[in-house]
Amino acid sequence: SSGVRRVKDKRTWRQRVHHAEKNWDPVLPKLVQAYLVWRYSLTATPPADQIDENYAFTIEAVDLYNMTSSLSISRSADQSALEALVRHGYLGNSPVNPSLAISLRTLELLRCLKLVKPSFSIEAFAKLACLMYFIPYRPRYRTAISDAFIAYLKIQRVVQKQVFHALSRDGPDWRARNACPACSYELEGEDPPAFSRIICIDGNNSLKRLATTGRRNAGDIRVFEDSDYFLPRDFVDRFADEVKAHQTQPKLQLDARAPSSGAALSDEESDEDKNHMGEGDPTDGATTTPSPCAKTWKAATADERKRVWGVFDETGVFACACRHGLLLWLVDMVRSGELAKYPLAIVAKVHEVLGANVMIGYDIGCAFKETVRNSSLGAQAHALGTRFCVNSFHGYSHSYDCQVVNHPNVIQGMGLEDLEGLERVFSASNQLAPVIRYAAPYLRRVLIDLHFQQWDHEKYSNIGLMLYNNIVQALNIIESQTNSLEQTLNALKLTHDDLRRFEEEERKYFTELRDESDSNLHAVAYVEALQELRTASEELSDTSRRFNNRAPDQSSALRWDTPRSGATDYDADLSQTRKLETRRRYLRERVKQLTAEVNEMEVALNITSRWQPGDAMYRETLQYIATRKYQRALGKLQRLVIQRLFELHKLNLSQTGYRMRTYIAKNLQRRCRAIRNAVKQYNAAAKELNPPREPLDWSKVSHYAFLEEFTLLQDTQNQLHDKPWSKPAVRETMRIARRIARA
Repeated sequence: SSGVRRVKDKRTWRQRVHHAEKNWDPVLPKLVQAYLVWRYSLTATPPADQIDENYAFTIEAVDLYNMTSSLSISRSADQSALEALVRHGYLGNSPVNPSLAISLRTLELLRCLKLVKPSFSIEAFAKLACLMYFIPYRPRYRTAISDAFIAYLKIQRVVQKQVFHALSRDGPDWRARNACPACSYELEGEDPPAFSRIICIDGNNSLKRLATTGRRNAGDIRVFEDSDYFLPRDFVDRFADEVKAHQTQPKLQLDARAPSSGAALSDEESDEDKNHMGEGDPTDGATTTPSPCAKTWKAATADERKRVWGVFDETGVFACACRHGLLLWLVDMVRSGELAKYPLAIVAKVHEVLGANVMIGYDIGCAFKETVRNSSLGAQAHALGTRFCVNSFHGYSHSYDCQVVNHPNVIQGMGLEDLEGLERVFSASNQLAPVIRYAAPYLRRVLIDLHFQQWDHEKYSNIGLMLYNNIVQALNIIESQTNSLEQTLNALKLTHDDLRRFEEEERKYFTELRDESDSNLHAVAYVEALQELRTASEELSDTSRRFNNRAPDQSSALRWDTPRSGATDYDADLSQTRKLETRRRYLRERVKQLTAEVNEMEVALNITSRWQPGDAMYRETLQYIATRKYQRALGKLQRLVIQRLFELHKLNLSQTGYRMRTYIAKNLQRRCRAIRNAVKQYNAAAKELNPPREPLDWSKVSHYAFLEEFTLLQDTQNQLHDKPWSKPAVRETMRIARRIARA
């Protein structure tokens, strides 16, 4: 039987993509011109005297608007098939000899669907088209629609560039300078703001992409460079050696099936691994001992480091946005977590484009400003007056001495900004994760760029309403709380000057607060050793007494014991005697060892007479130990409450996967039980203080505002007792006054 002979394409995927790209580029200018003719002209076909019937052709088509299955295209002799298709409102799937034409209206429908629903895949759209055409789905339809869609987006980008050029908006970094009118436009006669720009930066790991496995080479090696969102990798890598890690990070295991230890990585994998071995995170630039905030941040990111980042090429993005939510720049995080080079690159770009007096909000901004100060950007940041603070929500997980300086609520000129805009950005961009996880690098960036263009467009369209709502909110705060503030001040016999003085005293007190001294630690260790020695000695005496009591009366002659009534278990008696002897030998060695340790401490501390329980220093140290126990119980409770709040925050994020939501929900149940146990431990430790502290109940701990009270609870020496700003009524008055001032 006769049939069509098909020649198998033996080219690799990389070769096919490379040749297709080389053939698309020369015809793109004509396709753009043909698109503009079709889009804005009444006639799409050339004049009749220019049509050559010898060049007419028929092609299979997909059009979800008129359900056409084939097309007859007429064209002139100097027109290519692609140009003729575009003039008729269709786009071929290939630059040479296209086999399928998709209508431009159908491709625009797909583009709009991806704008409003980023997780909608091209495969789902291809299945929809097959369903509407009543034909079985074939992968070739997905491939054809995907190729045509990528070409259609290229046409759209060229048209956009032409429009921006006509509007003189094609200068370097024009979008970052002028895209947000609320940030960039200034009114005549307007008082200069406290900060020229307020922006926020943060990293997110949802937009990661899997790397090629084993020895496979990437098929699509195209690089998407038409986006003004992404900073070039070579620009970011200039800051790779700015900060060295304080602690060597564990090696990344690039192949999940590879042995965990003892196996050598491939040359390519080893090179990738070595690239980030010595690079530090945003908190490693400080020359002093890491702050509690930095330690907390490192502990929070430890879980992320445990993940096998090596299976991903891009592990997420580091973003920068203005206070109104419009995106400024993006940086790809490559086979690593949140390294210092990513925010440093953003700061360098901020200096270059936005200039002086910029406030930057970052969840670890308190420690990152030290990193910037000690980097090559330090002098420039100081000259330009660049400042850093923490975000509002993340700020409550920082130590209180950090909050009184770096929290946006206490910084004049910040208004009511929470600087959590990127959390909203990432909540929306999480929808992209399913469609870019396995995508090629080129397509990943295309879809991310498309998504954030739509995000900025929506923010720009609604910025007037947002500013209006902000003004209404500020006026409501001023109107509703001013009278109550004045009444409270009169009742407390305070003035606004008193409140400002209290804020300054509070800030000074907590910034000058220091940790316990080494002498206290040595005294605690000495008393704890004495307590352990006394406990071991008492137990040794009790064990020896019980062992000796089991010994029979010794006489000159051996004799039989008097028979006992009931069953006699000689093995049990022998076992108990041996256990007592073993325990006695162990305790004797333990007492000897503890005695040696106590003697050594006494020599080191120059103690001539061993402390006794009745001595003043002994009692004072015992009270200090009770205080440390109380503060540790309080710290544990604080940590659990903060973890619970962050998990509640994650649970409410849109597009959180089912397994992740289930995992978080189970953790919340365990966390609630852990918090209840921590409350019991806290109350037990609070009773041991002199004077005892009031116990806490679960209903109080579960409230978000409880975080602000941890530092006051840590005052076990009553140093704050006489300070007026430590009173609950005064603190609430200070909070209301601060909120009115920010409004």
